[in-house]
Amino acid sequence: MQAQFYLENRERLARMMEPSSVMLIFSGEEVRKTNDEHYPFYADRNFVYLTGLDCKEAILMLIKGDGGDVQERLYILPEDRMAERWTGRRIHPGEARERSGVQDIRYTTAFPKEIHGLLAGGHFYLKKGTYEHLYLDVYRAEPGDRDRPAHRFLKMVQTDYPYLRIENANAMIRKLRLIKAPCEIEAVRKAEIITRDGILAMMRASRPGMWEYQYKAEFDRALLQYGPEGPGFPSIISAGENNFCIHYYSYTGQARDGDMVLNDVGAQWDYHTTDVSRGWPCNGKFSGRQKLLFECALATSNHMFSIIRPGMRMADVDRLARAYNAERLVEAGVMKNVDEVGTYMWHAGAHHVGFDVHDVVETPELIAPNMIFCVDIGIYHEAWGIGFRIEDNCLVTEDGCENLSAMIPRTVEDIEAAMA
Repeated sequence: MQAQFYLENRERLARMMEPSSVMLIFSGEEVRKTNDEHYPFYADRNFVYLTGLDCKEAILMLIKGDGGDVQERLYILPEDRMAERWTGRRIHPGEARERSGVQDIRYTTAFPKEIHGLLAGGHFYLKKGTYEHLYLDVYRAEPGDRDRPAHRFLKMVQTDYPYLRIENANAMIRKLRLIKAPCEIEAVRKAEIITRDGILAMMRASRPGMWEYQYKAEFDRALLQYGPEGPGFPSIISAGENNFCIHYYSYTGQARDGDMVLNDVGAQWDYHTTDVSRGWPCNGKFSGRQKLLFECALATSNHMFSIIRPGMRMADVDRLARAYNAERLVEAGVMKNVDEVGTYMWHAGAHHVGFDVHDVVETPELIAPNMIFCVDIGIYHEAWGIGFRIEDNCLVTEDGCENLSAMIPRTVEDIEAAMA
């Protein structure tokens, strides 16, 4: 992504703000793992979407005046030779300016005094008949999630500046992230190529007796040939009965002769990630039952890619996929009637991808061009010991859609050929 992309994102966001308002977007902070060790830092994706930066403890500030004029400020950690000796070089103002397009770069040491001046000073003097707005991203995926910097700032604001009206920045950014820009689509295409190489590496190395962690090592090695970004999310790689845990991360199982190997993986490129699932027999040859179920899932996936187009209801992607797969399973003799489909299809099959693998976007009622979401068809037959899913990334076009991950082997013939 070029700085212009992030600049345009901020401009679109600023147009949605009320006059006489401030927005603060925090990049986040390291999470302690144990004692003096932290988990690897992962910047808030909304902050990255607006700045192109993944530095910790940074703050983006947008100030919109009464007349609609907008100022941008970016606060970053100051240079600290001792801290940088231990934990790495911090981004410098010139680099932050070049990558983000924000011209006014300041240090976080100045933030407390300057934000107080805005929220309590003349610029935010509460006038009769008007509202003053403070936009924060205080979204939580689950009610019990830990407080992030925005949550802690909100608590302070509610005590020290109770006259401010708090607005939901997250809802506004979700709207922006739904439709992908051309440069985003190109980043996803690149990530698909890297993902393909990782999946092919696992297929070609596959053999009975191979451990799940060895599959993961093959995938990671292929991705890291392209750079340090690696997977866009924790890889799901399982074999045999472990395939019946939908989000499985242990990598401790062993593929026995005749087992299916399931993967749900994706590389990231320029902050954009893919989400692709494939299943294959560890010995390289589908059994009769494996092929039967696989062909049902593949037919369903192909059908969905033939009907998805602008104007279709987003909710119908899951509904129609479920109905079509149920019909295929009945035709194959796996089920007696379509009402039994819940026994074999355990999860929904469509979610948006982009800056997040489950992209944080406003769920649309209708599909529109330049949306990217997954078509995910899973079949889990516990009695037969067969569980897998075929998941591809769908780009909606002006008159239909494109399977962005179609180059990754997805038919019985292509998978067996890749493994031969």
